[in-house]
This record gives sequence, C-alpha cells and structure tokens, in this order.
Amino acid sequence: MTLDVVTFGCRLNTLESEVMQMRAREAGLDDAVLVNTCAVTSEAVRQARQTIRRLRRERPASRIVVAGCAAQIDPASFAEMVEVDLVLGNAEKLDAGAYQISDFGIPLENKAKVADIAELRETAGHLVAGMDGHTRAFVEIQNGCDHRCTFCVIPYGRGPSRSVPMGAVVEQIRSLVAGGHGEIVLTGVDITAYGADLPGQPTLGTLVGKILKLLPELPRLRLSSLDTIEVDAALLRVIGEEERLMPHFHLSLQSGDDMILKRMKRRHSRSEALAFCARVRQLRPDAVFGADLIAGFPTESEAMFENSLRLPEDAGLTYLHVFPFSPRPGTPAARMPPLAKSLVKERAARLRAEGERRLGAFLDGEVGQIRSVLMERGGTGRTEHFAPVRLGGVPAGDILAVRIDARSGGELTASPIEKAA
Repeated sequence: MTLDVVTFGCRLNTLESEVMQMRAREAGLDDAVLVNTCAVTSEAVRQARQTIRRLRRERPASRIVVAGCAAQIDPASFAEMVEVDLVLGNAEKLDAGAYQISDFGIPLENKAKVADIAELRETAGHLVAGMDGHTRAFVEIQNGCDHRCTFCVIPYGRGPSRSVPMGAVVEQIRSLVAGGHGEIVLTGVDITAYGADLPGQPTLGTLVGKILKLLPELPRLRLSSLDTIEVDAALLRVIGEEERLMPHFHLSLQSGDDMILKRMKRRHSRSEALAFCARVRQLRPDAVFGADLIAGFPTESEAMFENSLRLPEDAGLTYLHVFPFSPRPGTPAARMPPLAKSLVKERAARLRAEGERRLGAFLDGEVGQIRSVLMERGGTGRTEHFAPVRLGGVPAGDILAVRIDARSGGELTASPIEKAA
C-alpha cells in the first residue's frame, strides 16, 4: 500500500506536495496517488489530465486525488473525469480533514471540495520536518498575488497575497537546518510582495536579513522568483553584504519590449529591468540571473520580439525559462488578437536557442574556477550560481569547495578541494 504524490509546476507546489502527503497520512489514507496540478499554461493542464488517465490504467484499484491550481480554477472538469475520486482546492489540500476515507466512493455525489480562495486571508507556516530526497528545502513565506497581469490565471488559483509571520519562518528554517538541510529556498507566488499584510509591513529584505542574523548555522539561503520592481532597499543591502545569500536571482521579466510589457500589465519597463541587473552586479559582481520570458504574446510584432531576443544579452541573463504564450480562459490576454501558433512556437524556439547559447557560454567560463557545491543524490550538486556539477563519491548534503575541471554538455565536472561546511 503506497501513498504517492505527482507534482506539476512551481517550487511552492513541491513544498505543498510534502504537506499534502503528511495530511493524507494523518487522515489514514493509503493506496492512493495525490496529483498536485499547475495552471500556468494550457499545456500544464493537459499534462495533468494525461497523467491522471495513465495513473488510473497503472493503478486501477488506487484512489486518485486531484488538487492544486488547475483543480482550484476548474474543479468541475476534473470531477467529471471518471478516473478521479476526489478534487481538492488549494486550501483544502493542506487540511487533513479533506482526505477522510469515508468521503470516497463510486459513484461519489460530490467529488469536489473547493472553497472560494479569494476569501482566504491567512497563510499558515506549513511546517515540515524535512523534504524527502532533497538536500535543499523550500520554505513558504508567502502565497497568493494581488496583481492582475493580463496573461496570468494564477491569482484565481492562489487568492490574495498573504504572508507568513517572520517568527514562524525563522523557526521553520531552524528546524530544517537542524534536520540536515544545507540550503533553504524562500518560496511563494509573489515573494517580493512579502509583508504588506503583516503588522508593521516588514519587507522581503527585512525577512532575509533577520533569517541570516538569527540563524548563523544556516550555510546557504536562496530566493525564488523576484519581481524586480518590488525589490526593496533592505534586500539590495543584504545582497551586497551577505555571502550566505546565494548570488543567483531568478527574475519575473516576461518580455523585453515596453509596449508588450504594458499590454501584459507588468509594472516595470525594459530600462528598469536592465537597471536592476546592473545595480545588483555593482553590489555582487559574481551575480547570475535567470528569467521567465513569454514568446508570442498577442500583438507582438517581429520588432517587439527582437527586443525580447536581445534582452538576455543586454541584461546578462544566464538561465532562461521560456513559455510559448498560452491563452488562459478568463484572462484579458485571451481576448487579444492572437498570433499564429506556428509563429509562437518558432519564437519560443529562438528564445530557447539563445538561452542555451548563453548558458553554454557561462558554463564554459566556469572552467578553472573555485566554487562551493551542495551535493545532492546521484553524484550531482549545485554551485552558488545554481550551475549543475557532477562529482562522484561525495555524500548528499555535503558542501564542498571544488575546482571546476570541464563542461560536459549541460553540466560541469569538478574535483574536490576540501569540505567547505
């Protein structure tokens, strides 16, 4: 009898899958698969449905519970699937009471337990003792989003922005470090909005500074996706002063063209994005950047796309996460004049090729450098800059100083110098 989780989407979902598994076990559920869905693109939803059908074929006697953003936004369509036994919203999936075995049955009159997430106002610090199989652990500091980018359906799946109190975040990290996790990743839906709903309105920079001050035993702290226009002065200060904050920053940029940014209802301009990267490099010369970019947004001309294609070079981006534009029902962008699917696909391929070129150049430049690597299972690890390194014979969880010997495809090979922590 097994209780498995299949996770789609973001780091927050990865963390919440751990919580889901804990809550389901507390409820006594076994011989089941929990499918934690993503709704960021139509392809993510399609893959979730395909996976659910495959799971039913492979495990005909197991219960299948579907949760996550896609289930929150469109619970009826998942409840209609004959393969599905129960549908849970993003709040319910973290509640042990939602997994009661007595609720299962065939046929089930009401498969869906999905409340209006827009009414949610509190975010619990979902405490986990550890993350199975991971040497780095994700800690939720915030959930939801108050912005309404025209392409994005996630606010309808996550609700309003809600922050976890600083004390709860610090204690969660203290517990995870004591349990052997050498790196903590602060995650959420819009982490640069952190604290606006808390007493005194602390910022993300305030939180990061407090974590590093109160937890000297924490070797490495990393941030998930940042909205550059929301980054506060305190965070910039910490970036410049604290080496334990990893110099790898993933940015929510979406486009490199000002008109498209306006039509997306983004709050930054191209020049502001470039200025942010330049400022961070002044403070932290070894900083590397990743970014989310959307190809083929409605009304995007070739000249507009060229502005996005030049952005990785102009901003000095290393890691690109490219999304072909995907119209999401109910969003303003879904009503805008679309581009041909073939053109969207072609532009996404060009952006990805530029990303591969830039990543390859970065990895080539790492050869000969001394780096610190947090080892994971399977003989691989990650440097401070999130570059993948293969290094055999070193236990998972060790942090080592290494010399980068060579690049092999999309990863580096290295030789240990000494144990760094």
